[in-house]
Amino acid sequence: MYGCSLVDKQIKPLTLFHTDGCHLCELAEAQLVSLKLPFEMVDICDDETLAEQYGIRIPVLMNNHNQQELGWPFEPQDIEDFIGA
Repeated sequence: MYGCSLVDKQIKPLTLFHTDGCHLCELAEAQLVSLKLPFEMVDICDDETLAEQYGIRIPVLMNNHNQQELGWPFEPQDIEDFIGA
């Protein structure tokens, strides 16, 4: 087989936009971990555009399948509703 497998190229279904030292972001991360959901974390401070877009809104959870966003505050049940679990 040539190249990478599809598994290697799969995008995580959820992205958590955060920044270091954000207590609310840590709470959001803990909720995702407790639900055992696959997600990636993106630090908005690494990208000026993201910092402008999400700076006062973080944490924000994005569903990468449909680009919908769930803004804080949210609870585990809200996350499950958001992803259709």
